[in-house]
Amino acid sequence: MATLEQALAILDKLAAELRNRQHDIAGLDEAYRGEHRLTFASKDFRDYFGKRYDKFSDNWCGIVADAPHERLEVTGVRLKGDDNGDDALWDTWRENDADAYSDLAMLDAIISKRAFALVWGTADGSPRITWEHPSQAIVSYDAETRERAAGAKVWADDTHEYATLYLPDEVWKFQRVRVKSELELPSHLFAGKWEPRAEGVIPNPLGMVPLVELANRPRLIGEPVSDISGVLPMQHAVNLFWAQLFASADEATLGQRVIIGAEMPKVPVLNETGEVVGERPIDLKKFARDRALWLENPATKIDQWPAARLDVFTQEIEIMVGHIAAQTRTPAHYLLIGGTIANVSGDAMKALETGLVKRTEEKTQHFGRAIRDVFELVALVKDDPAKAAAVRSGRVLWKDVENRSDAQRADALSKKKEIGYPLRYLLELDGLPPQEIDRVMDMARDEAADPFLQDLANRAASDAGLG
Repeated sequence: MATLEQALAILDKLAAELRNRQHDIAGLDEAYRGEHRLTFASKDFRDYFGKRYDKFSDNWCGIVADAPHERLEVTGVRLKGDDNGDDALWDTWRENDADAYSDLAMLDAIISKRAFALVWGTADGSPRITWEHPSQAIVSYDAETRERAAGAKVWADDTHEYATLYLPDEVWKFQRVRVKSELELPSHLFAGKWEPRAEGVIPNPLGMVPLVELANRPRLIGEPVSDISGVLPMQHAVNLFWAQLFASADEATLGQRVIIGAEMPKVPVLNETGEVVGERPIDLKKFARDRALWLENPATKIDQWPAARLDVFTQEIEIMVGHIAAQTRTPAHYLLIGGTIANVSGDAMKALETGLVKRTEEKTQHFGRAIRDVFELVALVKDDPAKAAAVRSGRVLWKDVENRSDAQRADALSKKKEIGYPLRYLLELDGLPPQEIDRVMDMARDEAADPFLQDLANRAASDAGLG
């Protein structure tokens, strides 16, 4: 077991790294929410137009992140050597609302590079799964084995900062007082030293760190990658062009009249007694409102500058959005490039979405590995090491990441049935979770045992040309 000094050293290192991530996480979260600040070409440009459009942003980051996320849905877990899903593990998953919270965690991972799942036991020994935001949790790894070496969750209230350190053999709980200051400095600079909480240190019966990281686009070396971090430079360029378009719309979309050969109209300036003491240029805004102007010089000429074209900006914006689509493998019709898509064949739509499908499948691999670790920890909490070992070599089941119409899917399944695919496998291809497959199989057996229902099924198949 680690000593108090060793535990504090590990916690300080993890807390410092977590603190360094805060700015990046906050910036990516703002980008997803569309809280962009318009970028302006010059200081004068910003000073004049900045306040007019400070609430506007054209946000493509949210679409890029949502495109794969809307296709990610865990439907079950299959153990090694088992053709069906494990009902007990899936029941625990549902009892902990993990079907909903895992969805939130995967979205945060796509946006902010990572999210976390924590597995522990309740007082009665039942597994408890909670999902942690990347701003509050961190995991470190063994450099040689890549196994989880330590994990920490750090959070704060108005008076204290709290931390729980997870090691393979024990769990340490600490807190420290947050010192208030009138200076505008980060609050952690004024936090005191970590002190053990009332619970102190407790043993970890699981034998491994119970905090699991869901890494988005992980690398062998270096940080995971956010789906929207690469979008931000082009997003800022898009917003710059919108700012310039707004400026042009304000100033140059109406024809600008030009008067040649006449002096600027002036009006006399009178003193208190009514005597002329000077003159000043007339207010041209009054002429614009009154739509009237008197010119006495017969040689005066009137001309007009044409109104500015705004399509030059929108054309460039469309090119930029096209770059975003290509770089992130987001289908063009998600970003409305070239207008809306109509009368497109199923094969053409499939080709358009190939990049997004592959991008999403990559996430099922890496998120699936983390979720498999979650199920392994659930089995350990239930004191079932044999099932934990089977989960380690098992497979997480996902809903089909391709969007197919009912007609396309039915046609494909019918053709596979003709060449001999079994019903259970066809139901898996149809996207049914293991529990629903079992229910449908029971219905099929009941139907086969009932002569009346079997006769109806045969007639329906014959009418459809499947018999």
